[in-house]
Amino acid sequence: MSSLPYPSKQSSASDHRLNYQSTSLRYNQEIKATLEVKTVVPPPSSRGGGEGAATDHNGVFLTWEDLWVTVSNGKKGSKSILQGLTGYAQPGELLAIMGPSGCGKSTLLDTLAGRLGSNTRQTGDILINGHKQRLAYGTSAYVTQDETLITTLTVKEAVYYSAQLQLPDSMSRAEKKERAEVTIREMGLQDAMNTRIGGWGSKGLSGGQKRRVSICIEILTHPKLLFLDEPTSGLDSAASFYVMSRIVRFDRKDENRRTVIASIHQPSGEVFQLFDSLCLLSAGKVVYFGPASQANEFFALNGFPCPTLQNPSDHFLKTINKDFETDPEQGLEDAITAEVAINTLTKAYKSSDHYQQVKRLVTEICEKDCGTLEERSHSSFLTQCLVLTRRSFVNMYRDLGYYWLRVAIYVSLALGLATLFYNLGSDNDSIQDRGSLLMFIASFLTFMTIGGFPSFVEDMKVFERERLNGHYGATAFVFGNTFSAFPYLLLISVIPGAITYYLPGLHKGYEHFVYFVLVLFACMMLVESLMMTVASMVPNFLMGIITGAGIQAFMVLSGGFFRLPNDLPQPFWKYPMYYIAFHKYAYQGMFKNEFEGLTFPSNQAGGPRTISGEQILRDRWQVEMGVSKWVDLAILLGMVVLYRILFLVIIKTTEKIKPIITAIVSVPPKQTTQIMEIPLTTPLHGDQSVV
Repeated sequence: MSSLPYPSKQSSASDHRLNYQSTSLRYNQEIKATLEVKTVVPPPSSRGGGEGAATDHNGVFLTWEDLWVTVSNGKKGSKSILQGLTGYAQPGELLAIMGPSGCGKSTLLDTLAGRLGSNTRQTGDILINGHKQRLAYGTSAYVTQDETLITTLTVKEAVYYSAQLQLPDSMSRAEKKERAEVTIREMGLQDAMNTRIGGWGSKGLSGGQKRRVSICIEILTHPKLLFLDEPTSGLDSAASFYVMSRIVRFDRKDENRRTVIASIHQPSGEVFQLFDSLCLLSAGKVVYFGPASQANEFFALNGFPCPTLQNPSDHFLKTINKDFETDPEQGLEDAITAEVAINTLTKAYKSSDHYQQVKRLVTEICEKDCGTLEERSHSSFLTQCLVLTRRSFVNMYRDLGYYWLRVAIYVSLALGLATLFYNLGSDNDSIQDRGSLLMFIASFLTFMTIGGFPSFVEDMKVFERERLNGHYGATAFVFGNTFSAFPYLLLISVIPGAITYYLPGLHKGYEHFVYFVLVLFACMMLVESLMMTVASMVPNFLMGIITGAGIQAFMVLSGGFFRLPNDLPQPFWKYPMYYIAFHKYAYQGMFKNEFEGLTFPSNQAGGPRTISGEQILRDRWQVEMGVSKWVDLAILLGMVVLYRILFLVIIKTTEKIKPIITAIVSVPPKQTTQIMEIPLTTPLHGDQSVV
């Protein structure tokens, strides 16, 4: 290795210490500690080709053999993303997956973690410690490329809430808080502890800091297997080395040596020196798999030596990148060179000792019994509900667009309605005015509840990430979101409700006002529950708003005001829409609450001088008088519970039903090559681990 053009690990790190000595003493200490760890643990090339590699019973050995992944391409058949990959990852090592854009890095990472989409198919064997088994809770973690974080929380709050959710109840709050703070310091975020993460509406952390927060959240449980998708994306070269060196130290910080697999696009020279093993991909094929320290030699022996003083990762990616196939000035010369290089290196790897060594080590790991993974304990269901309720309440309080903007709009609309219908009086004309006012309140005032849909979609993204990593289950999320919304929905029911009730002069009496507010509150809750159900099926917030608005429009039309119940056409509008629409029960409850016990002057010549409210309900509004107004309220609350349960059922079953439907719909044509679909062998933890 001394003849290689790129300097060794020790020399490059020494130069790095000299270059950065004047900038940060803490940074120098970090480099020194990392290099000491790298020196103590020998690289894979010095372990005798794998002898004794499978003796660590405290770690996780991950192997994959002849791994193919295809994606449906509609009527054109299917396209292969990964083609016959074989490899391994073992405790105490950092495996880097590299390659140009679109080569299959993230797909390989998702496949190993059991996160493939429903439109993909997989063949081959993925084994954990030589067995086909699930990744039990607490044994693995996945840091996604996209930062899906609650933007209103500070760094300290985000990590501490996550610690309360993930760590077992046997740990005290003080211990969980200490674990969170230590993890934050390990990622170099101690100066940003009290800074809000920030999003589209507010300035907060930088992209690189958000990435480090995501890593903090996932390493709280000290998982034995860690997947990282582009962990250095958005970071400068110094921060990239800082983060990766911390991950390396975390990789070997105690007796439970951890297995780390990271897809990385273009690491700096210092970061490249931290890699133990390297998996180099191009167009879904393996160009090289083996010790990172021997990749330079492999390229040099096959006619592609790395120029002196050039970053090896830059050289590798430049050699196998064929994306830019045409150059107006140089023609196809570069593209042909890249194609030839890829074919040459791919064939050379298949016939090299590296490939034989990889196959031999995979066989050895599979033959030896390294033990099965045991699920770690986590926080109880009650703790998860309480923490999620508290976290969601804080988020709703700080996010102006979640409820506060709606409060302002509701108050404005309430003032508009109150002044428009001010002092209705008690003459015969007020009957229609009262009905119109109540209809508008029950229909269009609650209609504005869909304004919080975008914020809820962001919550759903956080929920999906945390649920896939086993932080908590769907049931706890539904409980937490429901209870945290109670105070805000009650607030926007009482204040606008009081304005629209008292200024127009509706039915006097405390009991009538309380019922009016309760119906308004139930309608608000019901619309939110409906939008939650829509969000579980239509995650795009623009499509979700359109879908939710369309559903409510149909319900308003069939509610029994614009066309009286007896005049609704059958079978669609009367059966079933009239009975499905919650507006029916809201209209009837509010009408009964308003007109029962009141009398109005009659405008019929020769008839009775007055007309009772009960007669108005029966003859004019065609209200069902056989049930009490409290029954209508109970039906509304029951529909709230029903929609919440429906939302829970959908998110629990979607991931199980989607692959089946997609597999049926996307069957490739007969003339295309069929690839048998097998169940995922390593799915990340779902709801089976928590309630």
